[in-house]
Amino acid sequence: MKVYFFTLGCRVNQYETDAVREMFIEKGHEIAKSPEEADVCIVNTCTVTGEADRKSRQMLRKMARLNPDTVVCAMGCAAEMTGGMIDADIICGTRDKNILVEKVESFVAEKSLSALTHCSMHMRPEVSRSDVYHDFGSVLSPEGTRAFMKIEDGCNMFCTYCIIPFARGRVASREEESIIKEAVFLVEKGFKEIIISGIHLCSYGKDRGEDISAMLRVIKRIDSIPGIERIRLGSMEPMSMTKEFIEGLSDIEHLCPHFHLSLQSGCDSVLKRMGRHYNTEQYLERVKLLREHFESMSLTTDIICGFPGETDEEFNATKDFVARAGFNKIHVFPYSVREGTVAAKMEQLPAGLGKERAKELISWSDEAEKLFAQSFTGKKTKVLLETMKKDKDGRIYYTGYTPEYVKAEVLIDDAADPASFKGRIVEIEIKYCEGNMVIG
Repeated sequence: MKVYFFTLGCRVNQYETDAVREMFIEKGHEIAKSPEEADVCIVNTCTVTGEADRKSRQMLRKMARLNPDTVVCAMGCAAEMTGGMIDADIICGTRDKNILVEKVESFVAEKSLSALTHCSMHMRPEVSRSDVYHDFGSVLSPEGTRAFMKIEDGCNMFCTYCIIPFARGRVASREEESIIKEAVFLVEKGFKEIIISGIHLCSYGKDRGEDISAMLRVIKRIDSIPGIERIRLGSMEPMSMTKEFIEGLSDIEHLCPHFHLSLQSGCDSVLKRMGRHYNTEQYLERVKLLREHFESMSLTTDIICGFPGETDEEFNATKDFVARAGFNKIHVFPYSVREGTVAAKMEQLPAGLGKERAKELISWSDEAEKLFAQSFTGKKTKVLLETMKKDKDGRIYYTGYTPEYVKAEVLIDDAADPASFKGRIVEIEIKYCEGNMVIG
């Protein structure tokens, strides 16, 4: 069969798409470049916001519209939560992707034999909500430069706005030796950067009675692998950033000084309604600790605007806090009602107010990104070269990222084989900036 993949959502979703793609390839199937040429279209769905849900359903309908003969498969979080309400031939939950290939093969064979124009298979076995980590083994990312590596699934936090613990189940940690085996595999395949990912990454090891030191131990082991050049962390919770953990991170030779520290609101009363387990002063203490141990670092976060009951005063408190914390970038989301959560039962704000407030914070974030990029002008830094392009004069450029996750555009002078630069880490001198991108 020819199989087409489309992914929505987080880094974990991208990793799992790569894993399932590898499973299909191992069984002798081909990867289609477009839905029109595919026998099977698989959409890895997301349900983190109402907009993500909408896009997931929209993409599934688009696959069927572009190719009425294709078998459409919905997998992932939106598929888990909405089940039969999703318009797809095959529906696969969040923790049963390891059996998806056989189910698709069986479905296609049955459809062919019976000449049915439409039938459905709903895969939601009990295993979907178990606390067992389902290991895909070593997953090869098609990107070829940076590799996502999942070490944990599930979440135990149950923040009042979030549906993900219901979609993903409880925390389940990957076996340490499996993580190291995959890291060695990726380095041997030429990947220079490994991005450590999870649904609630800092909970790694909690299901086995361990604390954040379990994650630090894993990172140190990855750091010691010959050939590793960069380790980047996914989103972390503020209270997981203990003094001991941060001190341990500062000893990691190949760790990128880029920390995404989840916030959601800069107002204590809103944080309490959200069910978050910290206050703003505790958050700032963690930021201060990070800056004491990482002289040059990037700090990014997530903020939800328009949470139920958020007053003008509470939103202003968030704006003030954003300036105090000194973020380099904020991922801003207007609050989205998720049925089944505690927040869905709270008194909602007028429609559109969350989006208005989000626009204001996005504007601040855009300016902060530009200022951070400008701070690199005249300095030297290292960039992982990822995508090659030519300008109108025929000069060769690569785009990539600095250790701080600043996007860079790099001119390659007089290269006999410019394509050979892909995946290399090079030192550049930054000449100027264009928006939030540095040029060197």
